[in-house]
Amino acid sequence: MGDFKSFKASGDSANGGSDGARGRSADGGEKQAVDLAAALAKAFAGKSEGQIFSTIIAQAEEGKKKGTLTNEDIDNFYNAVSPMLDGIKRRRLQQIVSRLKKI
Repeated sequence: MGDFKSFKASGDSANGGSDGARGRSADGGEKQAVDLAAALAKAFAGKSEGQIFSTIIAQAEEGKKKGTLTNEDIDNFYNAVSPMLDGIKRRRLQQIVSRLKKI
């Protein structure tokens, strides 16, 4: 995984949206989703769920402490990744997001 902010949807900065779906064409949005899924699969290949969540938490905590990661960035990450997760993992990620926003 590169860095936590790399998961920010490209359409967000152009239009101020935070959900990653606004401001994108259907073709661009689909390609971006496929690219994101491929990047995630490559970054986390062979890692357990615990290792994946540990990596996310460590990178986010580091970014928050340095002041390079905002709550909006965390929301963008959640909005980009959560559709790829089942209900239990999505709830776990939401708990992590809530904790990270308090740092």
